[in-house]
Amino acid sequence: MDTATANERRMSSRIVTTKYGTLRGYVVTLPNRSLQPVEVFMGIPYANPPMGKYRFMPPVSAAHWTGTKMATQPGPVCPQKFPDYVNNRTLALTKVTEGRYNILKRIASKIQNQSEDCLYLNIFTPAINCK
Repeated sequence: MDTATANERRMSSRIVTTKYGTLRGYVVTLPNRSLQPVEVFMGIPYANPPMGKYRFMPPVSAAHWTGTKMATQPGPVCPQKFPDYVNNRTLALTKVTEGRYNILKRIASKIQNQSEDCLYLNIFTPAINCK
């Protein structure tokens, strides 16, 4: 949903209550007039970070928070090795198709923020009664 920067994006007037605390997201109006606006909640923790004594263990429920969490930024992505040839188009095209190369180039900046603390949800839902 990175097209949100190219479309109308505004804070949602709605506060959502979860069992962990309250959230506030944003509403995106899409450029296609036949599509309804979308309410977006980014970076919602669903488990404690799998670090320290929690490494290699089943997930433990996320901690509760106080106040309203602004759910407007995605959480970190899980650690992953990105192909080192992405910045060398000539080399890349000897290993992958041009279509795959274009996809890798497009997502490269989106996976820079990597961490073992990566258990977050991004939720997209029709915007209903959001003013």
